[in-house]
Order: sequence, then structure tokens, then C-alpha cells
Amino acid sequence: MNISIITDAWHPQVNGVVHTLNKTKDLLEKRRHKVQIISPNLFKTIPCPTYPEIRLALLPSRKIKKLLVDFQPDAVHIATEGPLGLAARNLIVKKGLSYTTSFHTKFPEYIYARCKLPLSLSYGYLRWFHSKAKTILTPTKSVVDDLKLWNIKNTTIWPRGVDLEIFKPPSKKIKNKKPILINVGRVAIEKNLEVYLNLNIDCEKWVVGDGPDKKRLEQKYPEVRFFGSVKHHELPDYYGRADLFVFPSKTDTFGLVLLEAMACGLPVAAYPVAGPINVIGDSNAGVLDENLKKACEKALSISKSKPLNYVKKFNWEKVADIFESQLQKI
Repeated sequence: MNISIITDAWHPQVNGVVHTLNKTKDLLEKRRHKVQIISPNLFKTIPCPTYPEIRLALLPSRKIKKLLVDFQPDAVHIATEGPLGLAARNLIVKKGLSYTTSFHTKFPEYIYARCKLPLSLSYGYLRWFHSKAKTILTPTKSVVDDLKLWNIKNTTIWPRGVDLEIFKPPSKKIKNKKPILINVGRVAIEKNLEVYLNLNIDCEKWVVGDGPDKKRLEQKYPEVRFFGSVKHHELPDYYGRADLFVFPSKTDTFGLVLLEAMACGLPVAAYPVAGPINVIGDSNAGVLDENLKKACEKALSISKSKPLNYVKKFNWEKVADIFESQLQKI
């Protein structure tokens, strides 16, 4: 098939959405499909308010129409609800064509954290945006349930995977003087990082990643090591030197970093909320507790064999299978 994927999130952004779409694209191309990515890189852009690392396409409708006409896709997937996704949706609905969408990010909660826009308004937009899609691909059952509460239905679970050739334990583990706790991801208010940084626990704390809150948090927490953004293939080195992955976010729909950390032999400490509940569950590969300090203390005693064995079930080929099967139904 000729497959068009329209996304407002793409390189050089570093996040789970970009990685998931990039991995899916690579696997589809290995299956001899042709994949067109329509991303902000093809347009004039402006920085997203409060989040300049994200670029928003300006007046993209005419160019999107030309790109789709030239490519003649057999299937269209709209991955995000930003300017590109909106322009593509309106064009495709107007022509009466079928398409799929995906729900990656609880951006209503992100927007609320920044400017207190009522969730009912943001979810009202999402309900309208996804209403004409053949299927909405969502990462977990908890997200399916959450969307139903806002009357967003017609969902299919589209999980995530991890590359076990890249993410694996170090050949030789160096014992740290103090346990090292690590968090990897965007350094932004919606990630709830200050709860992690404020933990009164006799451990060293690391943060790997960049984002709008990095400078402020570096100044506020000088005892914490902030490494900034690193290349994806470099992440196993950081996971491999740590003893526990701490995930304080309450808004992530999945958390690819959970899989990466477990594949490197790290147990997880997190809150019992949507992402961690679906990824960790009752696997004993981590501890979920409303008291994050207690979760950390308990999780530090978990053998690395638990997360290593559990994470094997998360396979990118299965992820591509689900994506491909939904497109073939259009």
C-alpha cells in the first residue's frame, strides 16, 4: 500500500510519539509498503507557545492537499491533533474518505497544567476531531476507558514495543556507592518531576532529557544530575549505570521509557495510574504506590531478572501488525 501518515510530532523532537511512528514506518517499509510522512519539517513553522521545542505548521492545508494528491495514498493515518492533523482531517472528511487516527498524549491535561483551560473544552475538541475516524488507535485499555468517559469511542488498542538488541543490561554492572535513581524523558511540568526530585531518600538522582523546565529545575535542585538530551542509542549506557527507574508522571498514556528501562534490567517505581498500571500491572517488575518514596524503597529490592523476563512480551512487530491490519480495513 501507499500509506500517508500525518503528524505534528516528528524529528528533531525526541519523544515516545516520534519514536513509535518512526519505528512503525521502518517496519511497514520492510513489508514493502511505501510510507509518506507529512510533518512540520515540510512547512513554515512557529514555536508552540510555552513549548518552543515543538514547531507548529503555518497554513498547511494547500500543501497537504498537493502532497496527498501527488502520493495517491491507499490509506491515511492522522497521528496527532495539531495544525497538520486538523488540516488533513478537514480535507479528508470533505472528500468523504476513510482514515484512522491515533491518541498518544493527554494534551488536555498538559494544557490545563500550563494555562488552566477546562478539560471539557479540550476533550470536546478531541471528541470532534476523532469522530469521523474509522478507528482510533490507543496505547492501553486504561486510555480506552478514559476516552469513553469523554464519549470518545471506536478505539482499538495499539501497544508499544522495545528493541531488545539496543536496550539490554550492561555486560558488567558496577555497584554504586549509593543507589542511583533515574528518570528519562521530557523535562516539563506535566511530567510531575518535582515529586521525584523532592523525595527524601538516600540515593543519587539523575534526570536525562530536555524541556522547558530544565534550567529552572537545575537551579532549584543542584544536588541532582541533569544530563540533558542524549541520542536514543546512548540511553542504555545511562539505564545501565542506574539501579531504579522512577516514573512520577500521572498523565502519560504509556511511557516507552518504562520498557527501555526494564529491558536494561531496571525495576520501576511509579504511581498506580493509567500508563504504569497497563505497562507494569501485577508483573512484579516494579512497584506502584500512591506514596512514591515507598514505591522506590520497595522496588530497589527487586531482582533485575523480573523486569528482564517481563519486558520480552513487548514486541515492535506486533505493534506494526496491529497498525497494518487497521489500515487494511479502510
